[in-house]
Amino acid sequence: MTDDATSQTPPGDRIAKVLARAGVASRREAERMIEAGRVRVNGRQVLSPALNVTPADAITVDGAPLADPEPPRIWLYHKPAGLVTTDRDEKGRETIYDALPEDMPRVMSIGRLDLNSEGLLLLTNDGAVKRRLELPSTGWLRRYRVRVNGRPEDKTLEPLRKGITVEGEDFQPMTVTLDRQQGANAWLTVGLREGKNREIRRAMEAVGLSVNRLIRISYGPFQLGELKQGAVEEVRRKIVRDQLGLEIVDDSGTATRKPAGVTRHSTRRGPGGKGAPAPRSPSDASKGKRPGQKPGPQVKRGGALSGKPADKSGDTGRTRPSTRPAGKGPSGGSGKKR
Repeated sequence: MTDDATSQTPPGDRIAKVLARAGVASRREAERMIEAGRVRVNGRQVLSPALNVTPADAITVDGAPLADPEPPRIWLYHKPAGLVTTDRDEKGRETIYDALPEDMPRVMSIGRLDLNSEGLLLLTNDGAVKRRLELPSTGWLRRYRVRVNGRPEDKTLEPLRKGITVEGEDFQPMTVTLDRQQGANAWLTVGLREGKNREIRRAMEAVGLSVNRLIRISYGPFQLGELKQGAVEEVRRKIVRDQLGLEIVDDSGTATRKPAGVTRHSTRRGPGGKGAPAPRSPSDASKGKRPGQKPGPQVKRGGALSGKPADKSGDTGRTRPSTRPAGKGPSGGSGKKR
């Protein structure tokens, strides 16, 4: 009997997964909607999420037809310190999803930034894009501006460049540049190709340095540029397609790789560019561009990335993110992009 029931189940994906992909709700929330009787497939009410559906099935939610899956999209988000990168926090702390604009579709983060870290966080509506860009095999370089307490010398940083083991965990070699000493603190630019938990902070502690500010300035070809803290900017879909080698969607509504040999087009560089100035003081950082002036998505072209972040001790409070960046905030580092 079980075999007969299984044989009658159509191929495809679980219905909750399809609802989540269409942006209706998270998969767990979709399961609750199904159990509440709000979903119908081919006119018949569904009460269990243990059902596979195909594109041939007609699905409605609260009587409304299910929209076609959106093409893969990516957003750049300037995460402020003090937010956790998770859907819900068991300690009740504010999450990035609490701070995102209300008109944002359902998105997920590509990688994470810990509570006290800030800077560039990529968001996407597509699970396949998320998984692909998080894979170590992608090999994307992530760059950070790091302020440490202490007076590091090259010999202090050399273990990080060679690769270091911390509490039995091996960290791959990092690129570490000492940019400048500022009183009791020093600014470094750090690049790495993996994303282990609190990797930079732990590695710095292992060589006697304490991190008191950490800003991600780039992730692969994407850079923070002059995106204002708390702001969100969508990457143009042509860039998602061409720069990432993705087709818009496949039959299942998820991202697929473009065939080999497809030419990728360059995109214009964001503000800052090659040879951008050194970190600025808070007063300098406040002299931003006029509101509403919107640079293109911060995407690497050639080898140049935008300049370093404003040198400030921290921001006072958070504002509701806007979908249009305005003014200047922390930007890339050393004229390079992660």
